Amino acid sequence: MLKGQNILITGGTGSFGKNFIQKIIKIDNPKKIIIYSRDEQKHFKLQKEWKDHKNLRFLIGDVRDLNRLSYAMNEVDIVVHAAAMKHVPQAEYNPFEVVKTNVLGAQNIIEAALSKKVKKVIALSTDKASSPVNLYGATKLTSDKLFLAANNYKGKKDIKFSVVRYGNVLGSEGSILPFFIKCKQNNIFPITDKRMTRFNITLDESVSFVLFCLKNMWGGELFVPKIPSFKIIDLAKAISNKPKFKIIGIRPGEKLHEEMISKSESMNTISFKNHFVVTPNSEYLHWNKKKYFQKFKKGKYCPDNFNYNSLENNKYLSVQNLKKIIKKFSQEI
Repeated sequence: MLKGQNILITGGTGSFGKNFIQKIIKIDNPKKIIIYSRDEQKHFKLQKEWKDHKNLRFLIGDVRDLNRLSYAMNEVDIVVHAAAMKHVPQAEYNPFEVVKTNVLGAQNIIEAALSKKVKKVIALSTDKASSPVNLYGATKLTSDKLFLAANNYKGKKDIKFSVVRYGNVLGSEGSILPFFIKCKQNNIFPITDKRMTRFNITLDESVSFVLFCLKNMWGGELFVPKIPSFKIIDLAKAISNKPKFKIIGIRPGEKLHEEMISKSESMNTISFKNHFVVTPNSEYLHWNKKKYFQKFKKGKYCPDNFNYNSLENNKYLSVQNLKKIIKKFSQEI
């Protein structure tokens, strides 16, 4: 699918970007991969790691800079938008900065892509964008809405915009797993609440799912993978045989359980074997449902008041499952 294509990855020096590059460069042999990020140190490290690959381009730039994005998208076929400010507490304390990156940055991606000959734009979202209670989630929900509505602006241009929403990536930079591994030294694990659950997807799974979505995107839909949940206390138990918990209370903007599809969204949600598709609900965006079901025949609409959340999920990771994930993570670092 990506062979001979020019691909731009915003936030390309992050955990997802690095794994995405590693996978597509071996399998798909794209013509050019442009890694766009504002972090020069991460660029430097990644460039050393991939010094023998001539089809990589490293562009320092910020998604807040429309002119730089427009330059970066020259001759680009596919854009994967992974850049975002993601830390919930920092977002609560620095709201203006998060809006500039997550909302205005999304608008800049859309405008730059529309001004060039980009064919596909897929934006990465988060479970926190569903029924958001924190600023990070609210900005990502706004970003999602912008990307889906961008299909209204394309006119006769051959371009599609879609969104991928998934949960916690254990082992990614800033995730709870590296933090808990450090906590093992004194065997005290700070826990906000013992009831807390989260969705989990591995980095490999997230990359594979985004590639699947790029191949099957219709334009205007939001993809959600069917992934397992885990209990935060089980993660600690997978790291230490007899962990000691320090209850610190829920932080500002934090949920006990995460959600990826709300009850309100469920009326427009189609369920497939391994994923959901939330179809657009807009009188301005034409969505031929009959034609869609002719192409993707195995989907069926979710029941009324369906809610996909980490507490009521029908699949949970056991302590043993989590130990396997931790072992693989430890081998990779």
